[in-house]
Amino acid sequence: MDRPLILFGAFDRHNFGDLLLAQVAAALLPGRELHCAGLANRDLRRWDGFAVRALPELLAELAPRRPDLLHVGGEILDCGAWQAAVMLLVPEQAQAVIAYLAPRAAEREDWVKSRTGGALAPYVASPVRLPGLRRTAFAGVGGVGLAQAPEGLCAEVLAALRAASFVSVRDEITRATLAQAGITARLLPDPAVRVADLFGRQIRQRAEAGEPAICQAAFPSGYLALQLGPEFADDACLDALAAQLQEVLAATGMGLVLFCAGLAPWHDDPATLQRLAARLPALPLRLMESVRLWDICALIAGSRACVASSLHARIVATAFGLPRLSLVPPGASGQSRKLAAYLDSWELPGLPTCVLPAGLADALLQALAADVGALQRQAQSLSAACRTGLASLGRAEGFSGPDRCP
Repeated sequence: MDRPLILFGAFDRHNFGDLLLAQVAAALLPGRELHCAGLANRDLRRWDGFAVRALPELLAELAPRRPDLLHVGGEILDCGAWQAAVMLLVPEQAQAVIAYLAPRAAEREDWVKSRTGGALAPYVASPVRLPGLRRTAFAGVGGVGLAQAPEGLCAEVLAALRAASFVSVRDEITRATLAQAGITARLLPDPAVRVADLFGRQIRQRAEAGEPAICQAAFPSGYLALQLGPEFADDACLDALAAQLQEVLAATGMGLVLFCAGLAPWHDDPATLQRLAARLPALPLRLMESVRLWDICALIAGSRACVASSLHARIVATAFGLPRLSLVPPGASGQSRKLAAYLDSWELPGLPTCVLPAGLADALLQALAADVGALQRQAQSLSAACRTGLASLGRAEGFSGPDRCP
C-alpha cells in the first residue's frame, strides 16, 4: 500500500505513555509508509521516541497523496489548546511563560494560536478542518473530561469523531459521553497493553545493561518501582508516602527504585523524588536517572511490583503480569478521574486500583498477594482484546498492516 499514514499524537514532548503509544502503533503497521506528527517539530529519538513533524507542515508535503491519519491514543479528546501549548515548552521556561501570560489574555490567546494553529482541541484532527487528509481513525483514545469541556472544544471534537472512519476509546466514561452525542465508539484496552507481546525481547535485552541491570544487581530480593507526578510534591504527601514505604519494604524485603515517567511541563520532577529519598535514609533505594522509554519499560518489567501515578506505568506492569497500584492525591483531579475510568473498565476484579498515599502499604501488600496466574491471564486477555479490536480497524478501513509479535 503506497498511501502514506500519519501517526498523530502528543509524542512531540517527553511523556512516557505518549512515546510508548507511538512505538506500539509503528510496530503494528510494518507495511505502511509511516510519518510521525505532533504540534511541533521535535526529535525525541534520544529518549527512544521518534523524529516528529508538525502536522500542518507535514500535511502540506503529503496532501497531494491524500494521506490517512491515525490518532494513536492517549487522553486527547479533552486536551485543550492552552494545556497542549504549555506542555510543548521546555520545563525551564514553563513557569515564567505561565506567569507572564496569566494576566495578559490577548497575548495569551495569540501565543496559544501560534503554538497550536488555532484548534481548540489541537491533538484531534479531521478532514473537515484539514482537507488534505483522506481518512482518520482513533485507536483507544480517552476523554474522561469531555462532557465538562467548553462547548466550542466539545463541538470541535465531536465533529472530528463523526467524520472519522473508525473510533475506539479506552474507558466506559468516554464511550458513554460519545454515545449521548450519537457517536458509536468501540471500547478497547489502551494499545500499550500490547507492549510485552510486541517488545518483550527488546525490553529484556535492555534490562541486561545500564541502569535497569544495576537495579537488578543492587536488590537481589527484588525492588518496588515507584513513580510520582507533580501532584505529590507537597510535604504532607511525601511524609505519608515515606511512612508507608518504610512499612511495606520492611515487610517484604524489597528495595526501592524511584523513576520519572515524563519531563514535559506538568509532568514529573526529579526533585520530588529526591525529596522523598531524603525522607528514607535507611532504606535500600536508588533513583534511576535515565528517562529513556525502553529503560523505563525494563525497570518496570524487572520489578516485583509497580506503584505509579502514571497510567501507562501501570499498564506496562499489567502487560508483564505484575502487581501494580495507582497513586492518587487527596482531592479530585483530572489524572485521578482518568485512572479510575480506565481501571474500572479493565482491571482484574478484586485487585486494588487507586489509593491515597496514606493507604499505600495495605493496598500494595494486597496487590502482592494476588494470584500470579490470574495476573498473567489478565495480561493475555487484554492484549488479545486490543489485538482483535485493532485488527478489525485494519480489515474494515485498510489502516493496519499485518500484526507482528517480535
